[in-house]
Amino acid sequence: MQIQVETITFCILISFVGIFIFLERKYPYTKGYPFFRDGFWIDLVWYTLIQSFFLKILIFDYIIQPLEVKFNLSSLRLVSEWPIAWQVLFFLITHDLYIYWFHRWQHNNKILWRTHEAHHSVTQVDWIAGSRSHVVEIIINQTIEFAPIILLGANPMVVPIKACIDAVWGMYIHSNIDVKSGKWQYFINGPEMHQWHHAKGREVFYSNYSTKFAFWDWMFGSAYLPDKKPLDFGLYYKYPKDYFFQHIFSVKRFDEDTLRKYKFWANYLDLRQNILRWCAEVIRSSSSQKMKDRIL
Repeated sequence: MQIQVETITFCILISFVGIFIFLERKYPYTKGYPFFRDGFWIDLVWYTLIQSFFLKILIFDYIIQPLEVKFNLSSLRLVSEWPIAWQVLFFLITHDLYIYWFHRWQHNNKILWRTHEAHHSVTQVDWIAGSRSHVVEIIINQTIEFAPIILLGANPMVVPIKACIDAVWGMYIHSNIDVKSGKWQYFINGPEMHQWHHAKGREVFYSNYSTKFAFWDWMFGSAYLPDKKPLDFGLYYKYPKDYFFQHIFSVKRFDEDTLRKYKFWANYLDLRQNILRWCAEVIRSSSSQKMKDRIL
């Protein structure tokens, strides 16, 4: 049954990817974004695929599972008898409240900001921009998110269901879609407020921390929703574009452009582009050869 749920939630997730991509092209919040915007491949390959894969193993197999083995809290079955819908709703609300305050703390603490600044380094915010998050930030947030589900004895289906909701909602609030949700924006969070959260201006640096439920911002006085759109997105200081450099930068500040003066680092920074050019050349050569063979 759980495998079926995981398959269904995966199909739902992929479907929403297609929906958001279509809506971004049809009704863009900010016009003129290229499909493969700057940093797209870093976000897709490194953050969405590679980092998520390894951190899932780390969090579930080496953090949560040992905790369950040691304390065996799930045997108490504190939420096991609840209907699945109530279990999902309970963990959605409680985790969202935690995320609001931890997110707010990250913006107000110099050390925690180092674990969050990568998320704000995207200069063209779209459906996949939300995946750009520091390793430490993911470990903290997803451990606190999923550990209670398992340790409190929730139904095994709650994990894939909530993970799907998180992923879809994360894509939605970051999507480059011109949404007009009216009074719903006081309750349900969306691009209207979260696009402002990613704006470069410092006047919005301490606002719109909510993820799913916008009422946290309205309740705790951090909501910002003017009658206009932000002009620029991203950080107000230079930030590395390379995945590994982004993590090193959180510990030791440096200028990525300065490293290009050294041949080794210049070759490393250009490696991805050179590989893509090589692949494109191989494809062109192969296509050209096939065309010649057909003619002959």
